[in-house]
Amino acid sequence: MLDVSDDVRAEIGDEEADRLLAGGDAPGSYDCTSCRTPGDSEQERTSTVLFVGEETAVLAFAHATCIPSQVVPVSEEQLKGAVRSITGEDAAPQPPVAEPAPSAPTPANDRQATLGITCGLVLIEGELHPALVVEPNGPIVRPGSTGQVDEFLQLLEEQGFARVTDMNRLPVPNPGWSALLAMGKLHAVLQPAPVGGSPSAWWQAHQPLAVSDGWRTAATRAKTVLMYAAPSGTIGHQPREDLMRQALEQAAAQGVLVAAAMPLAGT
Repeated sequence: MLDVSDDVRAEIGDEEADRLLAGGDAPGSYDCTSCRTPGDSEQERTSTVLFVGEETAVLAFAHATCIPSQVVPVSEEQLKGAVRSITGEDAAPQPPVAEPAPSAPTPANDRQATLGITCGLVLIEGELHPALVVEPNGPIVRPGSTGQVDEFLQLLEEQGFARVTDMNRLPVPNPGWSALLAMGKLHAVLQPAPVGGSPSAWWQAHQPLAVSDGWRTAATRAKTVLMYAAPSGTIGHQPREDLMRQALEQAAAQGVLVAAAMPLAGT
């Protein structure tokens, strides 16, 4: 009961695709690459998900109710990390907050800019929504600028993010942006290519970022992630979700919070 998309077939070839569909290389029981719970390809519809790096490709499986069959581009380092995770060689839990280097913003000094990302659930209209809260570790200026004025929010607004005035209202979608959750971990925030082409990483984790079961379940169910962003020193690394919500509400009241809704890319 396998589903093999045209994109996956194009990558693995007709012979391998036909062998999978005929049951020759069917996985039988597996751990869903999206929700991480057991699945059985002989009892339920199962999606083939191909993770493709620069030199390596890994075929994984997921409940068809979680995600469709698709090709997910990832970095070679991330792909090798995912393989280690699958084989149990990388079982150490990741911290809830990561500060990888961003691909777009430029620091306002000589230090390398880093973006802190916190995963949490926010209550909006009586429902819990998975959210990413982004805050740089220092002022961010426009690429190529020699000034020192923090333009982080202005840069995001130019890319479709909107100011938040009420935390009880859902952010609007930002077309072309997405969050990549692969092998049950957050790998990147993707932005649209300037003119055609594939999306590129606006933020990419040095190591895939572990998320809570509740966050992953909510993201898988909603197929959507909310991203909030604020200037350096606004939110901080809050240890609890109620404190994070309070900091977000204060930032919104001060007019220094932007947000957007984006779909999950991959798993």
